Parts: sequence; structure tokens; C-alpha cells
Amino acid sequence: MRVLVVEDEAALRQGVVAALAAAGAQVQEAADGVVGHYLASEYPFDVAVIDLGLPGLPGLELIRRLRAAGSRLPILILTARARWQEKVEGLESGADDYLAKPFEMPELLARVRALWRRAAGAAGTVVVAGAYRIDLDAQQVSCAGNPVALTAFEFRLLEYLARNRERVVSRRELTDYLYPLDEDRDSNVLEVLIGRLRRKLDPAGCHQPVLTVRGRGYRFAPVEGG
Repeated sequence: MRVLVVEDEAALRQGVVAALAAAGAQVQEAADGVVGHYLASEYPFDVAVIDLGLPGLPGLELIRRLRAAGSRLPILILTARARWQEKVEGLESGADDYLAKPFEMPELLARVRALWRRAAGAAGTVVVAGAYRIDLDAQQVSCAGNPVALTAFEFRLLEYLARNRERVVSRRELTDYLYPLDEDRDSNVLEVLIGRLRRKLDPAGCHQPVLTVRGRGYRFAPVEGG
């Protein structure tokens, strides 16, 4: 799961980032609305946590611009407990959920996971595609009942392809999803990961689900029924 946190209060932002990272999420942070809008517009995220009282570009305007541009990114807004009007305005602007300050980190994590699962099209924590069963919380994969042992990177790769299985995912999009924005990226690493993932999926007794679409990217296309 990749999460964008846009919060100008440094201590709170660092606490949220640390809690999400400890829960296994890959987190990118921004301290103002302008940077947050750029990151949300240019890079793929699963969920965004956005404070409404942001410098540069207020949270409400950030959300409005994202929705006006067609973004379907699940958004959890952070708002002051006394400002109930902000909750209403945030939801009407296109946010999916809200959390009033002060809040407990376990509640924030639960709400972020719920938005992630909803966007994944899963009522619970499991995505089922063909004979594949992908447990998002436990980070476990099985095919036709056979467990498939994957590294954290391999799981993130398969999970993203599976959740976007109705379309072709470009190499750039996958690379942006897998790696922090400030990390050096080797163009050959993705091919190595794809190859390793395919080798691990083959012995599971299922048809190879990770297809290359020449010149466009990759697609997760499991055969229904195995």
C-alpha cells in the first residue's frame, strides 16, 4: 500500500508517517498543499491523508482540483474536532472519509486500510482473481490453494497489478509505485522483479497471469477457474 500524507504540522506528520510505515505502507509526505497536489497528480498512490488547514494550497482546494482532474484517489481528511463545517465541506469536495483531531493512530490505520480495500474492490482484506487469492493485510498469496512465497517487493508488484487487472499498467507507473520518489531507479530492476515473480507463480500449478503487452507495459490476466 502506498500512502501520501499531506500535513503541515511536523510532529503530527512524522507520527502518521511512522505509524503507516510500521504497518507496512510505503509513505510519501508533503508539508504544504502545493507539493501535495503535485505528488497526488503525478504519482500513483493508494490512499491520501490530507489535512484541511494547509499552507500554499488549502486542503479543500487541493481535493477539489484532484477531483476536477478526474482523480479517484481515496482521500481521508484530517480536521479540527470543533469545525464540523470542515467535515461537511471536505466530504462535499470529494473526500471519502474524515478523522477529527486529536485521534488515535490505530483508528487512522483502520480507516486508511478500509479506503484501500474499498478501492481494491474487496469487501474484506482479500482480492480474488481467477485461482489467485491475495490477502492484502497478511500479504500472503495462494493459487488454487497452494501458497506462493513472495518477498515484500514481489508482493507489492503482484498486488498492484491484481488491483488494476482491468487495464495495462505501464512500466513507469509500476516503477513510481514500487520506489520512493527520491530513490535512484535502475530501469532493469523492474524486469528482474517481473521475471522473478513469474518464476514463483509458475510452480503454483496455475496459468501464468503476468503478461507483457509489448510497448505498453504489463497486465495481470489470470485464467478464470485456474
